[in-house]
Amino acid sequence: MTARPHVVFVCVDEMRADAMGVAGNEHIDTPNLDDLARGGYHFTRAYSATPTCVPARVAMFTGKSPELHGRYGYREGISFPEAYPVTLQSTLGDAGYQTFGVGKMHVFPDRARCGFDEVLLHDGFLHTSRRLSRGPSAAIDDYVEFLRRETGDPRADYQETGIGCNALTARPWEREERLHPTRWVADESLRFLERRDPTRPFFLYMSFHRPHAPFDPPGWLWEKYRGRPGPRRARGGWVERFDEHRRDYGSEAEFGTQKESTHEAARAGYYGSIEFIDLQLNRLKETLSDQGLLEDTVIVFVSDHGDMMGDHDMYRKSVGYEGSARVPLVVHVPPRWRAGWGAPGQVDAIAELRDLMPTVLELAGVEVPEGVDGISLRPGSELREHLHGEHLITSLGRHSMQWIRSQRFKYVWFSGDGHEQLFDLEADPLEERDLAGSAEHAEELARHRELLVRELTGREEGFVAGGALVAGRAVQSEAAWVREFARL
Repeated sequence: MTARPHVVFVCVDEMRADAMGVAGNEHIDTPNLDDLARGGYHFTRAYSATPTCVPARVAMFTGKSPELHGRYGYREGISFPEAYPVTLQSTLGDAGYQTFGVGKMHVFPDRARCGFDEVLLHDGFLHTSRRLSRGPSAAIDDYVEFLRRETGDPRADYQETGIGCNALTARPWEREERLHPTRWVADESLRFLERRDPTRPFFLYMSFHRPHAPFDPPGWLWEKYRGRPGPRRARGGWVERFDEHRRDYGSEAEFGTQKESTHEAARAGYYGSIEFIDLQLNRLKETLSDQGLLEDTVIVFVSDHGDMMGDHDMYRKSVGYEGSARVPLVVHVPPRWRAGWGAPGQVDAIAELRDLMPTVLELAGVEVPEGVDGISLRPGSELREHLHGEHLITSLGRHSMQWIRSQRFKYVWFSGDGHEQLFDLEADPLEERDLAGSAEHAEELARHRELLVRELTGREEGFVAGGALVAGRAVQSEAAWVREFARL
């Protein structure tokens, strides 16, 4: 038994909380993730408070809420090391851990290690990076070098299949399965386990770019899900309110209807990509077992955010609705490291990505740095009564979409025009019935509005004045906030 547990942190990109069998989804096969969840702590109310790639990763790495880390929308080009010098991995490194990251980091500049000893990079299609390097380059992506070496094609590009990095087009992977980016992340992660420093505990960050688009799983998985029906798409009676923002049939539309064939192809690629990751989890488990590490390794599985996948005629992410904001979260703790955790099982406490840093540090016996406002997810710890989330939404007009997730309800407020929504998530988990106009729920609406007022009081945008929410305020510049944060 080591003095501290090893930690494998598996982060996937854009996976919905309900896209796994253990969550009750009969349309997808995820046996290895299901086993991990049944033998671990499965958090059924886990959320990404800022559900797009960049701010979500800031929360995971820093243990901070949007109020503290300042990233509430998708923006590239802000220096991560300058704004956030203390991270989960740097804290573990200072405590003696060997830290290694493989796959998607999505930080700027591209090669910033953010506290890792070493990083092997595959971020997928980052427009800013590709423009600066005039296309794919080993300078910004280690997977590119691997792909070109293995294929013998000096111009090989993971994007040359013609399906977009944010598009609803889909097709099977055209090369050998071993050359797929998902397989590469797993292979390089397992290689690290073979060549790690055996005298130190390790922190391995396995960061899969999939199931984020492009939707291109191996051919056998594509065919499997093309021939299988999918779940019913939710469609709220409130969807028509956003008709002016629709881009029906747009290949990268975040809001709008799609042909049924387009939707089915995207779902097949999405589900196939998730099952392919599931297979890599079994490879991880077997490798840990072979090396005698399984009983001393904590495994965390999480996604940075979800994907609307057609719910309410929406695709992709960024909105505060369940498909986008709720994420899968499983924490597997071996028996010898469960002191204070109790028996494994389903955990219904409200969790957020910022909570992963203090949770992992507590398991590792490492002090949580000052300034972290995430909380430990150890069952029996202080529970969160409600969660505040926000995101700048451009696809539905220039709103800051603010939301409160309480134990039973979700309240949504759009800062642009002050529109409100209220959903009873126990009675209506698909958010199809907006109760904001219901006299029966007027007190509940007022209570949640007051919770949001408390969260937004003092914000420089002026979202609150005289104890009331104020619509139409300009949203604070992220770049300005980060400059001020770095100066302090």
